[in-house]
Amino acid sequence: MPTYYFNRLDQLNSLIRRRATGSPIQLAKKLSVSERTIFAYISILRNQGADIRYNRSRQSYYYSTDGTFDFTFKKTG
Repeated sequence: MPTYYFNRLDQLNSLIRRRATGSPIQLAKKLSVSERTIFAYISILRNQGADIRYNRSRQSYYYSTDGTFDFTFKKTG
């Protein structure tokens, strides 16, 4: 799987945590992908256990439960 895929998921995670995604169209522009790809990425994160919701008044996705993803390798010693 290409590295940019994980970079985009990491960036999406960061935007969701800050409640700064904007609408799906705006988010697609921020990540330089299609709106359909945004829905696929959200689905991937949800399938991994994230309870992601959308606030229409703030126009942003957010995690309804505290948590995060870490898409980087961490050395342990």
